[in-house]
Amino acid sequence: MKIITVRYFAMFREHAGLAEETLELEAATALDVFKLTQNRHGSTEPIGHCKVAINDEMADWSSAISDGDTVLLFPPVAGG
Repeated sequence: MKIITVRYFAMFREHAGLAEETLELEAATALDVFKLTQNRHGSTEPIGHCKVAINDEMADWSSAISDGDTVLLFPPVAGG
């Protein structure tokens, strides 16, 4: 088990009902965190549209998660 902080942005924050939470999770990668929080908060956004950062650095979904990390979840961003 790892204790991590998850920060939610935009619709992820709306689904979670908070901007940040500290969780104790069985997670090895950023993808694991995404799936676990998706199930926890009922988000249905496909992963292919989302971005992740670990400790304020953009990361891949396969990036390893360590105890004490902060994972930031970003939904798709529209621009124009």
